[in-house]
Parts: sequence; C-alpha cells; structure tokens
Amino acid sequence: MSLSLDDRILGEKTHYYCSSSEDEDDDRGETKGTTQDNPPGCILEPDLNQYSGSCTNTGPKGVINDWRKYKQLETERRQDQENEKLTLAKKLSTTCRSYMDDEKEKEKDAEFLEQLEMEFDEFEEQFLKDYRQKRLEEFRKAVENTPKFGKVKELTKAEFVEAVDSENPLVTVVIHIYEKGMAACDAMNRCLECLALEYPLIKFCRIRASVAQLSINFAISGIPALLVYKKGELIGNFVHLSDEFGDEFYATDVESFLVEHGMLPDTTVLRKTIRTENGESSDSDFTVD
Repeated sequence: MSLSLDDRILGEKTHYYCSSSEDEDDDRGETKGTTQDNPPGCILEPDLNQYSGSCTNTGPKGVINDWRKYKQLETERRQDQENEKLTLAKKLSTTCRSYMDDEKEKEKDAEFLEQLEMEFDEFEEQFLKDYRQKRLEEFRKAVENTPKFGKVKELTKAEFVEAVDSENPLVTVVIHIYEKGMAACDAMNRCLECLALEYPLIKFCRIRASVAQLSINFAISGIPALLVYKKGELIGNFVHLSDEFGDEFYATDVESFLVEHGMLPDTTVLRKTIRTENGESSDSDFTVD
C-alpha cells in the first residue's frame, strides 16, 4: 500500500491506514504471514525435562518441583544431623565418665589400697618375726660356740697378755687391778665374783698392781681400776673407782655402771626379747647358759 503525498505530509503510518482495495489486502496478507512466523509478545513453553533445580516459573509444575527439591534437601540435612549426633555420642561414651563411674572407681581404688595395706602388714609382721627368730638362732649358736667362764681368774704378769690377746674375739675381758688391804678393792672383788656368775660369757680376771709391776703412783691413786678388752683392743679404762662408788658398794652398782658405758650387755632387754619369741610370760626366768 502506498500513501499519498498528503498522507506523508500529515505523518500517517501505513499500518494505521485501512483500505478495502486489493492492494491493501495483498499488503495485509504479507504482513500477516510475517506475524504468524514470529508472533510478537509470545513466550515459548519451557521443556520440563531440562529442569536444573531452579525455576522462575510460578505455575503448578514449577511449585511442585520446588517443593520436591525442598523436601529432598530437608531429608538430607536431617540425616546429616543424625549422623553428627551419633558421632558425638560415640566420642562422649569413649572419652567421658559420669559422676557415678568416678565414685565406683574411687571405691575400687580404696578397696584395693586397703587390701594391699593388709597384705603388706601381714608380710611385714611375718618378715619381722622371721628376722627376729633368725637373729635369735644366730645368737644362740654364738652363745653355744662361745666359751663360758662363771668365775674370776687370778692372773700373773705373763698370763695378763695371753688373757687379752689369745681370747676369742667375741669374748669381752674385764680385768680388775687391785691391791690387798684396800676396802674398795675388796668390795670390787666381791662384786666381780657375783657378776661372773651372772655373765658367764664375760671373762672376769684380776691382777695385783704389784704383780703387774705398775708404778707406785698408780698403785696408790689408780686402784681399784677396771680395764676392758675385746679383740685384743682396750675399749674401756676406768681408774680410781672409789671416787665413783666409795669404799662400800654392791654388784648391782658395778653392773649398772658397766652397762651404762656399754661394757656389758643389757640382760633386761635380752631376756624380754627371748621371752617374747618363745611366747613365755614376763615373769618367767631366763638364763643364758
């Protein structure tokens, strides 16, 4: 369809112009054919088989697909949470203990320590008992093999050295240096005779100062004197004992003095120990020999 010069001047458009002429029909037919090939303003329907997980379609099919996808994601998330809970429970069950478990463990430890202490006490008691018994047997054997005396021996100058050097190393030798006519020396001799009976394993001897050829000064100011030897060595030297005891004294005084200085064994402790080992009463008698 063509426009006239007036129409062109007035700005008319071809598609605004209506005509019943054949030319116009032809032109309209051509335009119509073009519109049918590419109709303006029409949106093609998408292929649902090519859905990738997100959709802008708000139609029924799009809503259903979105709902299915949401339920699938929710199920997967719930499953992951359950797996995490199971993993955490396993860790807690292997690494943590409850208060009751701690209390039971403490009770078991206390029972074990109590039982161990009882066993240790029994073992210690038995060990000490066996040790005392062993030491007592050793002492008895030593007593049996040790010579016994029971009296005071008078020595000469030649016998003095032999009485000290030739004696058994286990024997203690007590020598009294005295002179006749002195009250303190006479009292000491009587005391040593009593002690010789009480301590038969101790060798008691005596020698006059003049026989031993000691100095006059010693014979005057040094006696009565007690010399104590063991293994040939001088272990005790007590002179002018009248200053300690006076002129009149008893065997118990001399015994206490020698025990206090370690020259004699304490028979009280020895007797108590042996009575305990033998199961005897405290008032039973005991003699070493």
